Amino acid sequence: MQRRFIEYVVISLKGIAMGAADAVPGVSGGTIAFISGIYEELINTISNVNVGLFKTLFNKGFKAFWNELNGNFILALLSGIIVSYVSFMRLAKYLLENHPVLIWSFFFGLIIASIYFVGKQITKWNVITCLGLFLGAVIAYYISTLSSMANNDNDLFLFFAGALAICAMILPGISGSFILVILGAYKTLSDALHDFDLKKIAVFACGAIIGLLSFSHLLKWLFKHYHNLTLAILTGFIFGSLNKVWPWKETLTWHINSKGIEEPLLEKSISPFSYAGDNHLVFATVLMIIGFFTIFILERLGSKKD
Repeated sequence: MQRRFIEYVVISLKGIAMGAADAVPGVSGGTIAFISGIYEELINTISNVNVGLFKTLFNKGFKAFWNELNGNFILALLSGIIVSYVSFMRLAKYLLENHPVLIWSFFFGLIIASIYFVGKQITKWNVITCLGLFLGAVIAYYISTLSSMANNDNDLFLFFAGALAICAMILPGISGSFILVILGAYKTLSDALHDFDLKKIAVFACGAIIGLLSFSHLLKWLFKHYHNLTLAILTGFIFGSLNKVWPWKETLTWHINSKGIEEPLLEKSISPFSYAGDNHLVFATVLMIIGFFTIFILERLGSKKD
């Protein structure tokens, strides 16, 4: 697909938004991709990476290979995702530790709007799609209630964590970072990025690449054969994830991390009026509204014709 330079800049900006979302445990970059209108192109592009693509490289040269890969799209998107994810992970960590109510409020508003924009793309509602919506919501809600495992920096474990997390990252409503938290790999990866531990980063990346290539084929098939049902399940995923991003929580259990610092292990959502600290209700509400309308902007960008 031929695009102008400015259109690739917009794709990079969408990648930046995806990376920032994926850096926050509980928020899905896949949701951003869906709302911004690049989700199915992304899935199709990834699933086209196969043996035939590399035959094109050897038989017809790099230019034909790059065009068949949709390389400009991938390069623009990945550059935005990687730069944003690596840089925003540190900021996200600071905000989650020091201003959790405010950052969760923004993403709560964002996800509320996402439910509407993803759900409205379902062209036919019936019993099956309703069941898909319900099933997706239950699965996502259940995942959001899981407590995290102990931190693990084993290379084989990190490889499989990368494969599993990347599958979640491309699913709207399922947070790849939160999967890493549950698996006990989030801190390991965060530390590896902070310390530029190339070995751990490479192991994680290899797992992510294999997981991404495998899972994208399944998603492509589902969209082709069960489009409405797939959309319904994805909408359910987003709806069920609201529990994780609800701003006001009560910590039920704690654990001591590797630095000897006490961190929340299991939390439950509570009313803002029952929140132990400052509930920041006014600021939180404003940020929810900002998050909500951020999706309108992304959707407007996604609806523009190339």
